Amino acid sequence: MSVFSEVYVKQGRGLERLNFDNTYARLPEQWYQRTVPQPLKGAHLASFNPHVGVLIGLDPCAIDFDELVRYFNGEIALPGAEPLAMKYTGHQFGFYNPDLGDGRGLLLGEVVNQNGERWDLHLKGAGRTAFSRFGDGRAVLRSTIREYLAGEAMAGLGIPTTRALCLIASEQFTQRNGMEPCALLVRVTPCHIRFGHFEYFFYSRQYDQLKTLADYSIDRYYPQCRGSDNPYLALYLEVQERTAELVALWQSYDFVHGVLNTDNMSILGETFDYGPYTFMDWHEPDHVANKNDDEGRYAFKRQPEIVLWNMSAFAQALVPLVPQAELEQALTQFMGRFRFHELKRMRARLGLQLEEKGDADLIVRLRQIAAAHKLDLTRFLYQLSDLPSDDQLADMLGLCGLPGELVEWLGDYKTRLKLEVASAPIRMAQMRAVNPRYILRNYMAEEVIRQAHAGDYRPLNELLSLLRDPACVDPALDRYAGAPPDWAGGICLTCSS
Repeated sequence: MSVFSEVYVKQGRGLERLNFDNTYARLPEQWYQRTVPQPLKGAHLASFNPHVGVLIGLDPCAIDFDELVRYFNGEIALPGAEPLAMKYTGHQFGFYNPDLGDGRGLLLGEVVNQNGERWDLHLKGAGRTAFSRFGDGRAVLRSTIREYLAGEAMAGLGIPTTRALCLIASEQFTQRNGMEPCALLVRVTPCHIRFGHFEYFFYSRQYDQLKTLADYSIDRYYPQCRGSDNPYLALYLEVQERTAELVALWQSYDFVHGVLNTDNMSILGETFDYGPYTFMDWHEPDHVANKNDDEGRYAFKRQPEIVLWNMSAFAQALVPLVPQAELEQALTQFMGRFRFHELKRMRARLGLQLEEKGDADLIVRLRQIAAAHKLDLTRFLYQLSDLPSDDQLADMLGLCGLPGELVEWLGDYKTRLKLEVASAPIRMAQMRAVNPRYILRNYMAEEVIRQAHAGDYRPLNELLSLLRDPACVDPALDRYAGAPPDWAGGICLTCSS
């Protein structure tokens, strides 16, 4: 009997027995459009994620995969689901766009698992809605694979993120980068409310609806705020804290989101709506993941200030509920909270349990050296737990010898380690817990996309499994721990990615 069956043999559920309680569908109907998925031709299962299935109360061993495809492809109605496309707006590349909404996605409903936890099921690529504008409402296999993999990669790193239950491929094509196969992604997260939901009601002057949305968000996600003197300010502070920690984790792992519009910002502080994201192959502060971002608005080094900008847009939307001066005061705390969380994670990555005055400078110097010499910080920090010799590090990084400033930094780092009270084995275990051997690089995603286009989904599922436990050595896939191939630098990502 599998581990999944052992857990669920007495209380397991199949898809038809999921416990739906759709609170969002009971909100005012002008907030969304009720619609149904438009089936894809030749839909078939490319990947199922049993770990996410367990989250929502499924017994993965009891799933009929043909039935799963029919349910999520819209061929038969999923019992208890009430599909709807959400209306929201947002700032895109700094400009307000009032015409946004779920143009290719549907909130299927909210599932309550055996522990009383609520999870949204969201279908991405389900066809046209009232908010599709000039689009066809479809997602392509390429971008769907990238989001599917990213959710597991982030979860494996301990970074808050949406995840996905399954990926459904098809024999239907649409025009993107040429004709590409369509696909469906079943996204799972506790929350699909974005900053843009609040902006919609603020800019359309529907302040009573804004209050209803804020009350709903507090009751469902932040009930601890209800007892505050101003629950709406408390809500803002909670969102700000989670968001500051999120961007700190992005910066700690050299992750570039690519499209940090306010409609891509979750009020739960999760990584949301993956597009042209990148885990950098080497530390490059000026890196722009999205080739459509001509001005570099969303470059890696600018992410903290852009997220602060987004927090100010969220604060603006709350002005009818919170005195502006109090929101402005709250905003001044953001960068301090970001730096606190960033320093905390980087200390952990360096194996530093104590807090010493010079730690921030040590981290800044490492990043400066990495930028100057195009060092791969993922591989560097993974190896650092063993305190390798200079020659070993140079060989691992593909260098003839270590730069003088890196040799000096390593000496200062070893001196700093002497202040720690933890033994070397404890330090190594801590570092391995937060330093991945494998990280989702663009070339890895590109390889499995090419194979999926040829009808082979095995590499996709193998990579998905690898990313769930990125510090554990997998001999069969250990080539992914090495340097990226030369062709990786030629991968071009855009908003359609």
